Amino acid sequence: MPEVNVEINGRKYRMACEEGQQRHLIGLAERFNAQVEGLKGAVGEIGDNRLTVMAGIAVLDELTEAERRIAALEAQVAELTRAGQEIATELEEAEAQFARKLSEAAKALEGVASTLDEAAPLP
Repeated sequence: MPEVNVEINGRKYRMACEEGQQRHLIGLAERFNAQVEGLKGAVGEIGDNRLTVMAGIAVLDELTEAERRIAALEAQVAELTRAGQEIATELEEAEAQFARKLSEAAKALEGVASTLDEAAPLP
């Protein structure tokens, strides 16, 4: 199993990960470290453990907000899909009704043509 070295709050950590996930893990560690450094700048030195816990909670807060937004977007997609399906059904019904009316008109025209043929035969 591959290992990578990451740095969080000035401390280096060796972490194992699945093959091919090294860059991803390093990127996550860099993002988490940026969160820790941002908090450290905002609240000052408060101790490593407390700072790490605060950063973890801040990251989970962001995750929770992202999950909420995803759920809202999924609901919108479902609503739009449902509306699209309703429109498609209405369109199919309108096309079928148009085809019926067109067929009725064609039959009526055939009847008129037949009547005309009978009334005035061509020489």
